[in-house]
Amino acid sequence: MGTVMEPAATAGDTGIQTVVTKVRDRARAMPDTVAMREKRYGIWQDITWGHYYEQVELVGHALLALGVEEGDRVAVHSENRPEWLYGDLGTNAIRAITMGLYPTNPAAEVRYLLQDSGSKVLIAEDQEQVDKAIEVEADCPDLKTIVYLEPRGVRDYDHPKLMSWDDFIALGVEHRDRDRDAVERLIASAESSDIATLIYTSGTTGPPKGAMLTHGNVSFAMHTLIEGGGFYDPAPGPKDVILSYLPLCHVAERAATTWTNAEAGVTVHFAESIETVQVNLREVQPTLFFAVPRIWEKMQAGIFIKMNAASPLKKLVYKAGMGLANKIGDEMVANDGAHTPLTRVLYAIGYPFVFRALRDRVGLRKVRAAGSGAAPIAPEVLKFFFGIGVPIHEIYGMTENAAVATVNRRGRVKLGTVGEPQPGIGFRLDEETGEILTKHPGVFAGYWNKPDKTQETFTDDGWLRTGDVGEWVDGTHIKIVDRIKDIIITAGGKNISPSEIENSLKTSPFIKEAVVIGDKKPYLTALIGIELDTVGDWAQRRKLPYTTYRDLSEKPEVLELIQKSIIKTNDKFARVENIRKFRMMPKELDHEDGEMTATQKVKRSALHEIFGPLVEDMYGNTTEHAGGDLSEVHSGTRPTADDEAEVA
Repeated sequence: MGTVMEPAATAGDTGIQTVVTKVRDRARAMPDTVAMREKRYGIWQDITWGHYYEQVELVGHALLALGVEEGDRVAVHSENRPEWLYGDLGTNAIRAITMGLYPTNPAAEVRYLLQDSGSKVLIAEDQEQVDKAIEVEADCPDLKTIVYLEPRGVRDYDHPKLMSWDDFIALGVEHRDRDRDAVERLIASAESSDIATLIYTSGTTGPPKGAMLTHGNVSFAMHTLIEGGGFYDPAPGPKDVILSYLPLCHVAERAATTWTNAEAGVTVHFAESIETVQVNLREVQPTLFFAVPRIWEKMQAGIFIKMNAASPLKKLVYKAGMGLANKIGDEMVANDGAHTPLTRVLYAIGYPFVFRALRDRVGLRKVRAAGSGAAPIAPEVLKFFFGIGVPIHEIYGMTENAAVATVNRRGRVKLGTVGEPQPGIGFRLDEETGEILTKHPGVFAGYWNKPDKTQETFTDDGWLRTGDVGEWVDGTHIKIVDRIKDIIITAGGKNISPSEIENSLKTSPFIKEAVVIGDKKPYLTALIGIELDTVGDWAQRRKLPYTTYRDLSEKPEVLELIQKSIIKTNDKFARVENIRKFRMMPKELDHEDGEMTATQKVKRSALHEIFGPLVEDMYGNTTEHAGGDLSEVHSGTRPTADDEAEVA
């Protein structure tokens, strides 16, 4: 049983340091050093610290010219790019509040977020985002100005609230000429309690809530994650390189990009789009890389596909390399993630023949520290990357505590856990429910305009309720059991964690989504979504024709393939936790269809409604839909076909 960790005492403020002041100080100390790069016309373009801060300052002046005052909200609706950071920090510079939207937010969600936040200015990337804004602006009385970044398709729009980015910056220049010190005065007057940003929760169970993070919260997070010896080691400083590609409106990417850039001086490269991440990774070869589990899983599946299409000689070399990787992974896992003399020898053998080329192809050849967070990840995936020389350290946090909770530290990794509590924070488990509770200077100021929801989020003695059930491992590390609201209680009264089973299912290169069902039911079932690229490649190599996602997923051969993967997972769990029936989802889950959040988290309640007939079919006596019945299959039956062996 782990001990309760109380938060360390904090000294009084001696002068507020914010992301803005850190960027300003770097700009003054090394104005010509590269702070970030973006790709234009096929070439990576340098952006210096001096230019970065100049743009931040001009955005601040422009917002003042538009009437934005202290505490007003400015929204940014864009993919990752330099203007996202200019808008974010320019807003904070004048003591206003940034609110980010996901590029995939449909118009209805844009309406809700602009209304709820009361945003006065919206920075919209392109025609797609501008069209959404124009569609809903009549319902958003606080919205006065829409600044667009890309003129293509928008320049001929005739709308009184529209303004181009060039005109917006020109407005900032005019305001600076009239009152040069206006922004600096506001920067100097900032307080730790000022709200820096509203980060909206994903909304898996209801409308998103705007979590208010203060400058004090952000400063604590920056210090803890970087200078305090957390996930990032600041020793190499500006030599470090990162790729920014996950949505910046999410706390994880804000920490990985904006905060790390300001605090440690790393050079940020902005991916051209989410579709080009793999190409950009190979070009940039970052030294630090953070990804959500879905990215790691897709990267691993991509390796499998490439190897299946390789020549016989390359397949042979790859198979030998994977044999070494498995031994390295097993040995490192047994040694808390640290190398042993044996793993160093095995890695030295495998690196020139397999690992170097493999890491180079996926863009991870230079990575010295990698992290996974925002959702659970299967230990098998982590072990695979350990084996090829990319040790991934799982970290845990949430928007409401500024991403500061636990981390698996180098040489102290326990697979299947999210690590040890960060130093100097309050951390404990609720005695009755096992819920993880945290208390430290990074804990948020509450939900925007929702005092009742804020009150529900804290215990009577002021600890933040995370909503996650945890348990101690060896008294030092924390294992996430599941979200409290997701734990299944079967008709027989058994408590089951669906995420553990789902993560195991998703270690199959053929399964992209798995949703375990069984609350108040006599047995567990699952809705399965295939990994289209991998299953499509598998089908093509067997000359199995198909036309659509649904057609492929309903092929008897594919159903048999998925059934084998489920049997392998059933082997790992007690019989009461076995999947007895499964059905194939007829489409890929999509944010715009309300099946997933913008952070790619499954909306379980929505799926139960959308795929209700599939669920009913599994608990009825019919077999109308594509799927399988595993109730008569012995869990120890091991598939002998070469399908998964060939891929995995």
